[in-house]
Amino acid sequence: MKAEEVRGQNNAELARKLDDAYQELFNLRFQRATGKLSNSARFAEVKRDIARIKTILRERELRAQ
Repeated sequence: MKAEEVRGQNNAELARKLDDAYQELFNLRFQRATGKLSNSARFAEVKRDIARIKTILRERELRAQ
């Protein structure tokens, strides 16, 4: 997910995507713990997506003030 894609969405969509990303990260942790994780690079991608979404939401919050 690119920053431009994130900026093009509204806050409700971003909140839903953030919840989905946290759920995926949770599932990846379980897969790693059980030894069934096939793509370890996905961890970094999901964490990066979470950071992008949170950054964009914070920018919007600050801009609204």
